[in-house]
Amino acid sequence: MFDKLKELMQLKSAMEEVKRQLEKETVTAESPKSEVVVVINGAQEIKEIRLSAGFASLEKAKMEKILAETVNKAVRDSHKLAAQKLGAVTGFQLPGA
Repeated sequence: MFDKLKELMQLKSAMEEVKRQLEKETVTAESPKSEVVVVINGAQEIKEIRLSAGFASLEKAKMEKILAETVNKAVRDSHKLAAQKLGAVTGFQLPGA
């Protein structure tokens, strides 16, 4: 029983370390024509959004669509990063990795 408790404590410690690593690691998503660049960390916190000079000249609906698609891609990529890191700790592959 104490061995299982020890394993759980080690797993908890490893998970906390992964969380710290994910807060430091970033992924970058870019719209197809590079109008929008989103930088997000592994904890799904957006760290930066860059807009090209010509982005403001687009129609409002097109700007909204491009921005939403790029942010969603960044979040998906961040989820994949987190799943890979957690899979390495837990020993099994999580969905989305």
